[in-house]
Amino acid sequence: MPIHAQLLRHATETPDKPALVIDGHSLSYGELYLRAKAIYRFLRDLPRSNRRMLDLPGVETLAALSLGNHIGFAEYFAAATAFPNACAVIDPMMPSERIERIIERLAPDVLIVDDDAGPSAEIARRFGIPVIAAGAEAFDHSAAGGDLPADTDKIFLIGFTSGTTAEPKAYYRSREQWRRSLDRGRVVFELEDAPSTMCPGALAHGLALYALVEAFDAGGTFHSVRKWDPVAVARTLSSWQVERLVAVPTHIAGIARAWAVEPALTSVRDVLTAGAKLDVNGVESMRRLFPKARIREYYGASEIGFMTVSTLAGGEIDFPIDRVGQAYPGVEISIRDPDENDVGTDVPGTIFVDSDLIADGYLWGDDGQAFRVTEAGATVGDLGELDADGMLRVIGRAGGMMISGGNNVYPAEVESALKACPGVEDAVVFGLPDAYFGQRIVAVVSGETIDPKILTDHCTQMLGKYKIPKQFYHIRSWPMTSSGKISRGQVEQAVVSGDDLVLRLSA
Repeated sequence: MPIHAQLLRHATETPDKPALVIDGHSLSYGELYLRAKAIYRFLRDLPRSNRRMLDLPGVETLAALSLGNHIGFAEYFAAATAFPNACAVIDPMMPSERIERIIERLAPDVLIVDDDAGPSAEIARRFGIPVIAAGAEAFDHSAAGGDLPADTDKIFLIGFTSGTTAEPKAYYRSREQWRRSLDRGRVVFELEDAPSTMCPGALAHGLALYALVEAFDAGGTFHSVRKWDPVAVARTLSSWQVERLVAVPTHIAGIARAWAVEPALTSVRDVLTAGAKLDVNGVESMRRLFPKARIREYYGASEIGFMTVSTLAGGEIDFPIDRVGQAYPGVEISIRDPDENDVGTDVPGTIFVDSDLIADGYLWGDDGQAFRVTEAGATVGDLGELDADGMLRVIGRAGGMMISGGNNVYPAEVESALKACPGVEDAVVFGLPDAYFGQRIVAVVSGETIDPKILTDHCTQMLGKYKIPKQFYHIRSWPMTSSGKISRGQVEQAVVSGDDLVLRLSA
């Protein structure tokens, strides 16, 4: 973690202040630092793996965490990211075969788990990797020892993103990259007074992990839940008077539904979302739930970091709803054609970024289909366009484009139109093979609006005729990934297979 100096300061100046609260269980800054120091000493004494083939310059001990949102996550993460250690964060909710491929290639010196009998632990033992169950350690947490090493610029974090195959891509980050991002974010997001933060997402994913580190950097209290439960999240926001919420839009929509008949959550002064584009209905729902909050969203990627940030409500200037904002400080954005020539404003193309927040690359899994760095900058393959004011509109991922009747159609554009329809909570759009159109545009929606004519008429007002879905389905409850996003693959498979998860809407 690139904030060990800040952790020491908070542990010295405010040792009793809660650093972390999960399901009502808290860990103070003093306890966090003391326990992290003990774990650091333990990690330093571990024998090194003789199976590791990865080139990790400057890294002596590689610890893997497959802990989920365990109260011990923070102390192990702090210890495992202190120089010369590095930490790989593995989502225990991933399929076992993916976890096995990661652990086999990673060959960490130790795996930290929540469940000593769970799949991750069993896989690690099969490869001869030591396993430690958080909370059941045999070493002394109270033993005296020196402070955690000051921040240095080396690899500290290995994360995983989905690839085009079953094998997750492994990217790596340096402390200096995150240090720069945190320093700018403290100003952009006004964190100097250390607001308490709630992020209900999985700590194994970038949104929640960064929010945790961001809160610790500022000296605030970070709140989360072991398992996603919108009622529990809303109660925590209310009872702890949490000031800041960081979450994906689907989580916020769940909180709004669960808390619909309860008093508004007036302590929340800032809501920050990412992972999916906000829509008019979503923003209005947030305004009712958090009447005193500024509503902002950012656009970014694990490999690139922050790209843009916008304020949709509560700012001096509220950005247009169809835009994801202007460039984050220190970031330059350009839109480029297939030959990587800058196309200028109001012309769609591939989004490229030039910044000092970009990841060094992949340890494995680089399929060339998403993240790449060229002389033009870095890109994850998203398509978009810039207007004359430098505001970015994201159209979608190039690989997700549909071709219907010979026309290029991007799901994100159709989804945005549908989510602006009164009574629609969320929408997923995809193409299915069609003998006449090539691809038939299909939409799955949730919410009260289930009349396909209303949906079609609404799309007609906002989209070209060829972009209007040919079929509509309704879903009561979205299948979710562990990061809180809709599992689009499961939704599409339900439509294809005729699963009763979805209901076809007839005109």
